[in-house]
Amino acid sequence: MNKISVYIIAWNEADKIRSALNSVLWADEIILADSYSEDDTAAIAQEMGARVEQITFCGFGDLRNRAMAACTHDWIFSLDADERCTPEARDEILAAVASANPADAYYIPRQNYFMGRWIKHSGFYPDYRQPQLFRKGTLHFKTDDPVHEEYTIRSAQPVSYLQQPIWQFPYKNLEEVARKANRYSTLGAQKLQQRGRRGGMLKALGRGLWSFFHMYFLKKGILDGWPGLVIAIGNFEGTWYKYAKLHELEENWQAPESPPLRRT
Repeated sequence: MNKISVYIIAWNEADKIRSALNSVLWADEIILADSYSEDDTAAIAQEMGARVEQITFCGFGDLRNRAMAACTHDWIFSLDADERCTPEARDEILAAVASANPADAYYIPRQNYFMGRWIKHSGFYPDYRQPQLFRKGTLHFKTDDPVHEEYTIRSAQPVSYLQQPIWQFPYKNLEEVARKANRYSTLGAQKLQQRGRRGGMLKALGRGLWSFFHMYFLKKGILDGWPGLVIAIGNFEGTWYKYAKLHELEENWQAPESPPLRRT
């Protein structure tokens, strides 16, 4: 049988990692790509039988490439700490790799749960991100991508699609919505700067408003009720700060030095 390696990337995910690992205990190998978590993430993973690889975070593209390199089997299934593989998705994954003529890579749909309900709009379903099941060597990420990493599929075959979704819990609470917007906007500003893009406060406002309109109206987030509004506002905030932080990097504002004060 074709054996499957699972890799999970994580940093300070002690409250989520156990559930993620429990959902892939059927795999032949589990790799936790940890970036020196300051909580019990690595200890929990080791306790549950995963092999922990400590990888200094230099962007998500580099992290994923190094996680894949640590996998030893022919097939790789990637899972994030906030995702869960369902029994139905597991069965479809196992059937795919055991079939007579499997594709080299598969997209897997994701169902997102937030604020007590499954999100059906807002671009959150089927939410194909990148191929999550693939032969080792098929997928390669740009190593200099700090976030929203781009990838290349090294196969002449078309990518196929599985039907059974995995689950994702993108935000534990509203605090995490704000925290992720802050973290990813910083990484996004760095990515834009690497590509020679320009920032600006007016551009930040325009991009932020467009991102809200796009998610809330064009992607029908309005039909997701209050969760849809929160997601759209979080998207506005993340986009706004991404371009505002890019402008900050360009301007490199420094506080003026205080003049020396002497006793009179």
